Amino acid sequence: MGEKELMESLKSSEARWKERVLNPVLKRFPERKKRFEASSGTEIKQVYTPLDISGFDYINQLGFPGEYPFTRGVQPTMYRGRFWTMRQYAGFGTAEESNKRYRYLLSQGQTGLSIAFDLPTQIGYDSDDPMAEGEVGKVGVAIDSLKDMEILFDEIPLDKVSTSMTINSTAAILLAMYIAVAEKQGVPPEKLKGTIQNDILKEYIARGTYIFPPDPSMRIITNIFEYCSKNLPEFNTISISGYHIREAGANAVQEVAFTLADGIAYVEAAIKAGLDPNVFGKRLSFFFNAHSNFFEEIAKFRAARRLWAKIMKERFGVTDSKALKLRFHTQTGGSTLTAQQPMNNIIRVAFQALAAVLGGTQSLHTNSFDEALGLPTEESVTIALRTQQIIAHETGVADVVDALGGSYFVEYLTNEVEKDATEYLKKIDELGGMVRAIEDGYIQKEILNSAYKAQLEIEKGEQVIVGVNKFTSKEDKPMKILKIDPELEEKQKSRLKKLKKDRNNEKVHKSLEQLKKVALDNKENLMPYIIEAVKAYATIGEISNVLREVFGEYTEAVIL
Repeated sequence: MGEKELMESLKSSEARWKERVLNPVLKRFPERKKRFEASSGTEIKQVYTPLDISGFDYINQLGFPGEYPFTRGVQPTMYRGRFWTMRQYAGFGTAEESNKRYRYLLSQGQTGLSIAFDLPTQIGYDSDDPMAEGEVGKVGVAIDSLKDMEILFDEIPLDKVSTSMTINSTAAILLAMYIAVAEKQGVPPEKLKGTIQNDILKEYIARGTYIFPPDPSMRIITNIFEYCSKNLPEFNTISISGYHIREAGANAVQEVAFTLADGIAYVEAAIKAGLDPNVFGKRLSFFFNAHSNFFEEIAKFRAARRLWAKIMKERFGVTDSKALKLRFHTQTGGSTLTAQQPMNNIIRVAFQALAAVLGGTQSLHTNSFDEALGLPTEESVTIALRTQQIIAHETGVADVVDALGGSYFVEYLTNEVEKDATEYLKKIDELGGMVRAIEDGYIQKEILNSAYKAQLEIEKGEQVIVGVNKFTSKEDKPMKILKIDPELEEKQKSRLKKLKKDRNNEKVHKSLEQLKKVALDNKENLMPYIIEAVKAYATIGEISNVLREVFGEYTEAVIL
């Protein structure tokens, strides 16, 4: 029987099934909802068959792992060769406190570091700045200078550990500090492995830790691309982040579309700066969220991988297969964690992590169950890490590549996510690109509308959140929460005061003057001059203020 005849036979069989089997049952026992749908609004049917992926081209849409279009994974053997990097996001208080937590996690089997910085560090203020009051060390570790960075990585060999740093507007400064610490350890830049987030566009959309306007921010990012392509060949120069876009309220399709649109903007900026996408494209990485709609999340990861490969090949003419691969880190959904019945979060995180693994992630952070209440305790972060280890060693899902490939439902969802994300990309192109779409408020409005729709569904009980709007308890047992000692802020300020007194301030002044000159000139790469300032023990605030003076500060547009 030919394919056409097979499809006609299937249509006939499906019609018979609906009439004789399905409809009589529906009359007696109506379904729970009038319409089942994914977060993006795609309707979910009772069952899927080859009819739902009619015309499916196995080679061009699915292919084999490690080959274009990489739907099934970026490596031929995936986790059969090596598990994903288990990279727990951590950082709080001073460098000493965070260093203890990192060494504990490494001793428990974590395979990579992921650094959380406090808000002053993220937006370029020293701990003694009035703007930093009350925020020092609260949501991450406080880093004011190279001295703090030296303490942060004490007894952690940087040639043996891969480090991810969630830092954006001050990414160049923190990367410079990392390079300088490695040099003090005797580790050359070419041996450093890791990632800086360095994704400023999503800050304007969803997160808000920006300093400079888009144009100078893009200059800094492309300077980092250029510097690292020559000096840090194993370091990922950007982690294009959909995570925060999703946390702000975007649905799965929007997460893919807006993240890849950011990626397109970075590639275009780098090409305009004279860089080769076949070279810098190998060091691009991505960062996605894993929410609780299990199959949609798996499809999302597969669709993003396929769509990015097509964009790089067809839009930018990339020929090197390594530069076509979308490699990504995943973090389970912070916005899905509940303060009510927080132990339920352990189950949520386990399924979200499983979706990320089945979707082919390269590294993974599993949230701790108490993060809706505060920073994770040592106990909760250990459970989060053990969740990954159980998935890796006990479930068997790491023993086969793309276990759900060929599932009618998963392939259908993958196609739908790609199709709907492509429509968004066309719209963004029509608006003049991602930077213009952000400046016009289009992206922000789309996310706000999606967030509003999701919240209404929760409030109406159409979307059940266990322990929140259904299966609630009168009261939860009190939990031990990690609290930051307020004296740590004063300790950090004291160390900073001593640093500024003991360092060679003439050398600091000269390095900052030279950085200002290069920033104004707009001809040279900023990275070597930032590194020199860092080595002189100029602080993050001093360096950022020099650049603020030259570039100005971004003011967020009002979105109505």
